[in-house]
Amino acid sequence: MVRRQEDTSMNAAVKPDIPAARWWRIIPPAILVYIFSFMDRTNIGFAMAGGMNESLSMTASMSGLAAGIFFVGYVILQAPAGHWAEHRSAKMFVGTSIFIWGGLSILCGFVESAWQLLTIRFLIGVAEGGVWPAMLVILSHWFPNEERGRANAYFIMNIAIASIITGPLSGWIISSFGWRWVFISEGLLSLLLIFVWWPLISDSPEKAKWISEEEKNYIVTRLLEEQASLKSSDSAKTSYSELFKDVNLWKMILLYFCYQVGIYGFAMWLPTLLKELTNTGMTGIGLLSMFPYIAMIFGLYAFAQLSDRSMNRRRYTAIPIIAFAACFLLSTLLKTNVWVSFGFLVACGLFMQSASSIFWTMPPLLFPAEVAGGARGVINAIGNLGGFIGPFAVGWFRTSFDSYDAGIYFLVIMLVAGYLLTLTLPAKTAGPAASKRGDLPSTTPRTA
Repeated sequence: MVRRQEDTSMNAAVKPDIPAARWWRIIPPAILVYIFSFMDRTNIGFAMAGGMNESLSMTASMSGLAAGIFFVGYVILQAPAGHWAEHRSAKMFVGTSIFIWGGLSILCGFVESAWQLLTIRFLIGVAEGGVWPAMLVILSHWFPNEERGRANAYFIMNIAIASIITGPLSGWIISSFGWRWVFISEGLLSLLLIFVWWPLISDSPEKAKWISEEEKNYIVTRLLEEQASLKSSDSAKTSYSELFKDVNLWKMILLYFCYQVGIYGFAMWLPTLLKELTNTGMTGIGLLSMFPYIAMIFGLYAFAQLSDRSMNRRRYTAIPIIAFAACFLLSTLLKTNVWVSFGFLVACGLFMQSASSIFWTMPPLLFPAEVAGGARGVINAIGNLGGFIGPFAVGWFRTSFDSYDAGIYFLVIMLVAGYLLTLTLPAKTAGPAASKRGDLPSTTPRTA
C-alpha cells in the first residue's frame, strides 16, 4: 500500500511535464453536449412558470409529474449504456443520443395535452439516459485517478453553465415568443451538437490521432497500473451477479437517490419559488436564477481541489450535501426577508452539485474494472429516480397543503439521509489518512 502511494506521488510530481492536450480536447465538447442535455431536461421548469400549466390545464401535481417523468425513462438505458461504453464505443452512443433527444425536445413545443407532454418527456428521458454513464466512461479512459476528481468537476460544471444560460435565455424566449418556443429553439440547438461531438471526441488515447506519444504513454501507463492494482486486490469480484450482492452498491444507490431528490426538486421548482418569493416577471426570474448556478461553479472547483489533494472522497461528498440541506432549509424559514432568503438560495447553488464530481470518483474505488461501467449505470439509473420523486413531491405537497414549504422540508430530510449514508461508506473512500490509521481493509484501493 505504501509503495503504491509513493508511486502515485512520483507520478504526480512529474505530471507537470506531461502534455495536457486531453484537458482541452476532451473536457470542452463533453461539457458542451451535456449543457444542452441538461437544458432540455430542465427548461420545463421555466415553461411551467411561463404559462404552460394554464395552456394545458395542468395542476401543480401534474406539472411535477411532467417534470419528473423524464427520470422514469432515464433509468432504462443507464446500465446497458455504461456497459456498451466501457466495452464498445461511448462516442457512438452519445452521438446517436444527441439526434434522438434533440428531435423529441422540438416535439414538446407542439403538444396539445398534458398526456402528450408526459409521453414525450418520458421518451426524452430514455434518449438521454445513457449519456451520463457514457461520459463518465470516457473521462475514466482519459484521466487517471489522481486527476479524476478535477476532470469530473470540470465536466459537471456543465450543469452550472447550462443553468446560467437556460435561465435568461428561457425567460427571454417565453416573454418574447411564448412557452412553446423554449422547447423548439433549444431542441434545434441540441441537434447542432453533433458537429462538435463527432470530430473532437475519441473513445480512448489509443484511438486518438491528435495526441502526442508522450501524453498517450503517460495516460495508458497510469491506467494499466490502476488495472493491475485492482486485479491484485480482488480478482474474484468480476461478475454482475457478485456486484448486486455488494452492500456498497446499494449504499451508493440510496445515497445518490436522496441526493437527486434534493437537486432536482430544487432545480425544477426554482423558477416558481423565485416567482413566489420576488413577484418578478419571467425575464427577471431568468436573471435571478443565474446566481445559484454561478455560485455552483466556485463550489465544484473548490471541493474538487480539496478532494484531489487529500484523496478523501467520503468527506468531500458529505460536507456539500449537508450544507445544501442547511441552506435550503434556511431559505424557507427566512422567506419573510426576501433578499436573505434569496441569499440562501444562492448558497444552495454553491453546494448543490459540489458532491457530484467527488461521488463519481468512488465507484472505481469500490468495484472491479470489469463491472465498473455497469455499476455507474446502475447507480445512476436507480439513483436518478430521485429526479422523479423530488419535483413530483414538491408539486404534490403544493396541491395538498397549498404551500411549497412542506415539499421543501421533504427535500431537506432526503438530503440529510444522503449525508448520513455517506458517512457509512468504507474507509477506503477516505483516502491515505484512513490507511495510516489502520482503518482500511487489507486490500489496496480499487481504481478503474
